[in-house]
Amino acid sequence: MVRIAFLGCGFITGVHSRHLKALRGIIEPSYASRDAAKAAAFSARYGGACSYSDYMAAIADPKIEAVVVAVPPYLHQDLTLQALAAGKHVLVEKPAFPSMEGYRAVLEARNRARRVVLIGENDHYKPLAVRLRRLLADGVIGDLVFGHFTTIAKRLKAADDWRNDEKLAGGDAFFEEGIHWLHLAGSLGPRIVSAHGYRPTPSREGPDTRAKSMMVAFEYDNGAVGSLYYSREVPSLLRGLRLSKLFGRTGVISFESNGTIMVVRGRGVPRLVFPGFRDIRGYQAMYRDFHRAIRTGAVPEMSLERAMDDQRLMDQIYASVAPAGPLAVAGFRAPAR
Repeated sequence: MVRIAFLGCGFITGVHSRHLKALRGIIEPSYASRDAAKAAAFSARYGGACSYSDYMAAIADPKIEAVVVAVPPYLHQDLTLQALAAGKHVLVEKPAFPSMEGYRAVLEARNRARRVVLIGENDHYKPLAVRLRRLLADGVIGDLVFGHFTTIAKRLKAADDWRNDEKLAGGDAFFEEGIHWLHLAGSLGPRIVSAHGYRPTPSREGPDTRAKSMMVAFEYDNGAVGSLYYSREVPSLLRGLRLSKLFGRTGVISFESNGTIMVVRGRGVPRLVFPGFRDIRGYQAMYRDFHRAIRTGAVPEMSLERAMDDQRLMDQIYASVAPAGPLAVAGFRAPAR
């Protein structure tokens, strides 16, 4: 059993906690919030062992072995460093830190503390990603030529949502959420080595004032190329159904971007593949990896170094759109490198 404490009791902590119900034999949660009543409510709702009226109380508790940093990104670095200094293992929600300097500071602290830091990229662990990696490794479609990833939906945030404040969120909509899809595109075997962003003119109308769309073109280390279409302001079928494809020299994989179904066309008859509905978002697999890394000393799959690779690509993307793009006119500032 690993005893963990969630630092923050917002929406994402609820998401994690629902998935953790299946792992009660290896993970025991507790909850910390700056609102004591909220922490107690989360603990009661999700079967927590304890609740804390502030984050430091949880970090200081010797019974707690690890913390989950689940607060807005501008708080991630400070809480992660405090937890490592106290000898705790850390799972930090993604995007983990707004700048590469933050990653380097945490890397140094992790090495000093000799503790596990896992970046909460659940998409890395979901059945869709696992199955795609296996199909590419088995050469089902031959050498990859094109990758086309689509994540488009109209999901606007309310005016009082903290994500509307880029200081709290660390950046705009693509920085806060698109990084998950960039990781998926770059984690399938071939690695993305360069990326360039193209930004439609942002709309600042309505309650969600963020820049909400980005198209990214990228190149893989095996010479393949790809694109990622991201938007949270364009309507989609069934409010989120979208299709992505991998094109190889001997076949094509078409898949629903959320991971419900794929069609594999290689040698032979095309076939339907269902990656898996159990743990479809990968949270349980992510926590199993966290538990394994803590108990065995192994490097987690979604390591700090792997997340730094994603951040380097994000830096390239924002450097390509900010200097002369429409966001510069709108006053947008790219995350510092």
